[in-house]
Amino acid sequence: MITFDSLTLKAFVKENKDFLADSRIQKIQQPTRRDFVFTIRKAGETRKLYININPQLFHICFMSKQNELKRFIQIPQKPPMFCMLLRKYFENARIAKVNQPPYERILEFYIETFNELSEKIYLCLAIELMGKHSNVVLYNYDTNVILGCAHNVGAEKSREREMAGTLPYVYPPKQNKIDIENFNGDIDYTKLSGDFFWFSNSFAKQCQEKSLDKLKSFVRLENLSPKISSDYSEFTLFSELLDTGYFYQSVNEMIDEYFAYHIEKSKFNEIKNHLHTKVIHSQKKLKSSLGKMQSRLVKDADFDKNRLYGDLIMANLYNNKDFQSNIIVFDYENNKELTIQLDKDLTLKENANKFYKLYNKAKTSRQKISELAAEIHSQLSYFEQILYSIEQAQSIADLLEIKHEIEPEQVKMSKDIKSASMPLELQLDGCRVFVGKNNRQNDYIVSKLSKDDDYWFHIKDCAGSHVLLKSEVEPDEKLIYECAKLAKEYSSAKDSLKAGVIYTKSKYLKKPPKAALGYVIYKNEKEIVV
Repeated sequence: MITFDSLTLKAFVKENKDFLADSRIQKIQQPTRRDFVFTIRKAGETRKLYININPQLFHICFMSKQNELKRFIQIPQKPPMFCMLLRKYFENARIAKVNQPPYERILEFYIETFNELSEKIYLCLAIELMGKHSNVVLYNYDTNVILGCAHNVGAEKSREREMAGTLPYVYPPKQNKIDIENFNGDIDYTKLSGDFFWFSNSFAKQCQEKSLDKLKSFVRLENLSPKISSDYSEFTLFSELLDTGYFYQSVNEMIDEYFAYHIEKSKFNEIKNHLHTKVIHSQKKLKSSLGKMQSRLVKDADFDKNRLYGDLIMANLYNNKDFQSNIIVFDYENNKELTIQLDKDLTLKENANKFYKLYNKAKTSRQKISELAAEIHSQLSYFEQILYSIEQAQSIADLLEIKHEIEPEQVKMSKDIKSASMPLELQLDGCRVFVGKNNRQNDYIVSKLSKDDDYWFHIKDCAGSHVLLKSEVEPDEKLIYECAKLAKEYSSAKDSLKAGVIYTKSKYLKKPPKAALGYVIYKNEKEIVV
């Protein structure tokens, strides 16, 4: 992955300086402590400036609507303190000037505003895009005193630059490099990034063996032609540095597209790993409980002998005395003589009642345990379906639907998320076929899309997708087999040599009351082996 370097920032500022100067900041939002969204307006045009200070994904750009959805920005109900500070001074303020200090990955917004005493003051917002040291700092330009920053930096983190309110703002230490435009000697390409300004490690690798004049033209930003490699591993301001890839009309468009892709990928993997870990943990707890229940059932396996002992004692009351430690009786059920140990402090009848109580207690316990075990098996099957859905997920919207299902209190399902995640739609022999990727989509297929004469398919005894065939006429065997193949392909049995697929008409499906999402019962089903 290519990092956002000082030359890319220089190109962005050059491209957008005219829009930013004299524009007004209408709204300031801080979705997380590491990203900001500024709504900026000028001459009837409104754009959203996105600032990211994540150590791996730091960048700045104007977001398109499409890439805003890719980032899945969630605005918190209660804004952070630093966001409130920025709103106090910056909302509806005019950006008087934008500036990039020479060779630095810092973008400065200068504004005129008023303090609590209605006195005019000049403030500067410094957006520092410097890897793990990335930050957003607000300071008073006249006094050079920091008013606040996105995150404070103490002496234990940086000896050179402490960052906190009331401290003076200073630029990063000067680097021991030279400007390549003032250089006329031989280039050591192994030290290109170490010897010259504007050349990051990744950009220096792209510039290997280029002439000095060509390198100078790059630094002057001549013939800009933004490009992203086909696998999105690299981007460049000059297309000649990449063999294959996608061309873009502007530097901003390239930055927005490149980092939106990697943010989406990063968030996707983060949510997927979180959900996978949570489900596996839940399964382990259920399996542990099931193991304890099975041990209890094994322990009480001979509970029926207590009933037998009680019956034998009651049958032999006439020829035995009370308060004995044991009695010898003949077991007619098993045709053998038995010695039953008794409590000598109890009568024979009281001992018999004691065995009956033990029998009834064990019988009730086994019944309850069997019911709980059946419920746990049902929950394990449900979590198997959730695991399958996680593996099938292809976008953040798919994962957020699953997260909303198992953690509803942590996810607010917006219209954008719901519209972004829909069942997969295919065409088979001119017929529409829908495939659900998770329980919510499976439920949507059954409850919203299906009509009485549509055909429903599902893998037998495994986790899998609901497949719905919508056909105006009765489907032939070939079409039914193709749909059955889809049901096997979109299931946990996709790698099996063969598997059973059940299918029936939608009118024979029924969702039980209070059943989990996507759960249905069916009748009049047929089975086909794929």
